[in-house]
Amino acid sequence: MNTLQLSKGREASLLRHHPWVFSGAVARVTGNPAPGSTVQVVAADGKPLGWAAYSPESQIRARMWAFNGIVGDNFQVDATNIASRVQRAVQRRQHLLGEHRTAIRLIYAESDDLPGLIVDRYGDYLSCQFLSVGAEFWRDTIIAALNEHSPNRGIYERSDVTVRKHEGLESRKGLISGEEPPEFITINEAGRLLDVSITEGHKTGYYLDQYDNRSLLQQLCTQAGRPLKVLNCFSYTGGFGIAALKGGAAHVTNVDSSGPALELAGRNLELNGFDPDQAELVQANVFDYLRDLKQQSGSRYDMIILDPPKFAETRHQFKRASRAYKDIALQAGALLNPGGWLVSFSCSGAIDPPLFQKITADALLDAGRQGRITHHLHQSSDHPVALPFPEALYLKGLICHVD
Repeated sequence: MNTLQLSKGREASLLRHHPWVFSGAVARVTGNPAPGSTVQVVAADGKPLGWAAYSPESQIRARMWAFNGIVGDNFQVDATNIASRVQRAVQRRQHLLGEHRTAIRLIYAESDDLPGLIVDRYGDYLSCQFLSVGAEFWRDTIIAALNEHSPNRGIYERSDVTVRKHEGLESRKGLISGEEPPEFITINEAGRLLDVSITEGHKTGYYLDQYDNRSLLQQLCTQAGRPLKVLNCFSYTGGFGIAALKGGAAHVTNVDSSGPALELAGRNLELNGFDPDQAELVQANVFDYLRDLKQQSGSRYDMIILDPPKFAETRHQFKRASRAYKDIALQAGALLNPGGWLVSFSCSGAIDPPLFQKITADALLDAGRQGRITHHLHQSSDHPVALPFPEALYLKGLICHVD
């Protein structure tokens, strides 16, 4: 067995079952492990700690498959073991799928004991990302297990992401097995119909992590007691806008910088039978658009949704990201009617929930408004967070009732 030995005192995180071994913690690697192959991880004194996928080009030098004490000394990472992990992940979510929910995350990487692997189901098709060299190493086994345990018409790969470069892997995109997916797949989200492109859409095709939050927002609009005027910023294909209208909103303005995304948002409005007068589609830079609205008297809203892209890829960028989050929240705060709601999100892992709350509070204060948090938001339940791995909780959000 090839071995990865840690430097003295660097085993603490693994003893708490955190699944990553960073390059700076590695003292030496013995043997000649191939990228993605299994190494035994040991402490500086030689004490066995577990087994991991070896990634010689990544800052995350190894991703743990299993820990000593959880599995026996004779444990092996083999095709049977990998396939059983796929099966368990699919079975955990089986109860969530049904007639009124046809799109779901099936496998969420480290949280499902399959580091670097993302698999989403959209109707009869699966869309996947192999984000680590360990997942890539077991590609054929994983695909076979998916076809066995999650029957589908086709599996499409969306490994066209920069993170693969850090693993020494090339970008990949295309059909893996079965039939080519259609241009659009219609999914059902609790009665909200949405056309999704798994070949060209963001991530694996859509933002499934916001499913629970879209449902909550729909409920909030229903319970508001009056038809709301809603501004949906960074709207992408209009998911939150559809939820607001389903909840009884009087009007939704969807704002995004992408023309194709807005075109699909219009398609989704038609798919759900909404009158064109109930929604407006605006192609614009959201920062500029919000500033322009502030200059227009009468441009006020009962609810403003801020769901921007990731502003910080690394912790080194968190100051710049903090300024960006504050800027849009400040502009939005000035545009809310008294008694309105600010619904704000961050998907930047470098911005933790306490910091995001502080940014939002400072923004509303600078806007001359007072707000109260009514809901703390996070990713949907099909994106679970393994307790030893807080990095899996990347999406955070707040609903603030603003005086």
